[in-house]
Amino acid sequence: MNNTEPLFSILIPSWNNLAFLKLCIESIRKNSTFPHEILIHVNEGSDGTLDWVREQRFKHTHSPQNIGVCYALNGLRPLVTTDYVLFMNDDMYVCPGWDEALLREIRAIGHKMFFLSSTLLQPRKFFCKSVISPANYGETVDTFDEARLLREYATLPHGDWQGATWPPNVVHRDIWDLVGGYSVEYSPGMYSDPDFSAKLYHAGVRIFKGVDKSRVYHFEARSTHRIVKNDGSLQFLRKWGITSSSFMRDVLHRGEPYGAEADCSGQLRRDILRSKIKRCLTIFKSTKAKEIW
Repeated sequence: MNNTEPLFSILIPSWNNLAFLKLCIESIRKNSTFPHEILIHVNEGSDGTLDWVREQRFKHTHSPQNIGVCYALNGLRPLVTTDYVLFMNDDMYVCPGWDEALLREIRAIGHKMFFLSSTLLQPRKFFCKSVISPANYGETVDTFDEARLLREYATLPHGDWQGATWPPNVVHRDIWDLVGGYSVEYSPGMYSDPDFSAKLYHAGVRIFKGVDKSRVYHFEARSTHRIVKNDGSLQFLRKWGITSSSFMRDVLHRGEPYGAEADCSGQLRRDILRSKIKRCLTIFKSTKAKEIW
């Protein structure tokens, strides 16, 4: 590719999180091998985010209130000019070579039917083996030990893993359009990540790979405590007939070493049966974050 042309269109939703957003974009500019197109959705922006984004002349969209991640991502799609749509959270810091590792994997695959995730480093212990944790280099911008992270990030043992789902993730824009982007019925966004993976799977994608050498530090600066959450777990169950955890464990094998053989057919059948029972028991339960009407 021409090194002056952007490789990825990086979609970043941000909700009054300016300090983290600035650090995220600084890391993209400093640690990327290739140029990228940065597209930002500003939710509210009352902390100065909107003014800053305009001053920096980023292509962006804006909503006066928080519209959630699904509407934000889909609203940015018309601004995409590259072949690859990459979703990134604003509280992430990309490590050197993160994009080169993803491009190398895309070229090795040689077709569009893939879904790739970077490998996260997180400060707190995490339940999934796909994440390197605990790997604490700071939980805020002020406590971030950037120098130590840059010395150590590549030395932490891991490996490629199965079951790509959460950001940073990248998909060809034709495949994004094939499945219609992120499902807005999950707004403000709980469980929209596994739903997107499920849509890709049903569309025929079978390569769900976490790339070890594409490493990104995630501060886990959660904004979910500020929102009224949708019951995404139940929505996923009703939509797909299986729980999200069963789909990730039995179908995508998230967190397992990439390429490892795993026969979960028996477990899958049992989980589908249990899922059907659970769906029946929750038939009258609401999944809405809030009533609109």
